[in-house]
Amino acid sequence: MTEMPSAAEVKRRLAEVRAKRGYLLPHHGMLAIAAPGLLAGYDAAYTALALTPRFLHERPKEFIWLAVLTACDEAIATHHIAKFRQAGGTDDEIELAVRLAAFAEGAPRFAFAAEKWARHLPAYDRATAYRSALDALQAGSVVSRGLVEVALAAVHTTRKGWWELALHIKGAYAEGVPEMELAEGISYAMFPGSIPNFVDACGVWQGLIARGEVPASEAFRLWGADAAAQAGFG
Repeated sequence: MTEMPSAAEVKRRLAEVRAKRGYLLPHHGMLAIAAPGLLAGYDAAYTALALTPRFLHERPKEFIWLAVLTACDEAIATHHIAKFRQAGGTDDEIELAVRLAAFAEGAPRFAFAAEKWARHLPAYDRATAYRSALDALQAGSVVSRGLVEVALAAVHTTRKGWWELALHIKGAYAEGVPEMELAEGISYAMFPGSIPNFVDACGVWQGLIARGEVPASEAFRLWGADAAAQAGFG
């Protein structure tokens, strides 16, 4: 069992975190004192997730972040607003990110109409109704439909909206979104929307590939082929 660090050691650890980030959030300080190894692992993961360039350019990347943070009611990470604006993002686009998160919150109402009112609305189609409402929401926006598909895939990951997630993964493929960009976008839901939800979201995508419901690349088909072998895992 490790010993309680000295006051001098605590000051040193806190100063290191503050020097790297420029700020100190509550969990940074606690982990620096009680679990410095965990803090190092967390910092490495966060750096790879949010700070290291991957496939998305800064503007679409931050657009997705804003939608995810809104969906998660996450008020701390306001630096993403500044980063979005610095990348050329507009207030109208911020408003769209907020609206997409709000739209996702209401998505179960389409399921309600399709399931509970089926006898009274025999022609009602959940996917058609959902897509029509999204078309109206996005009308006039300069944000590409592909980016909207990815943003909503990430947002629905945070709320365990697996039917909607599958719809938007298919939509992203239909819009020609590169798989690596889709993967990056969904990964932004990992921290604010919970890692277990991210694990399940990856399973939804993997299942779509395994069933041949999306035109996956060879690399992703290899991943999809592993779905049957992992059935029942966990």
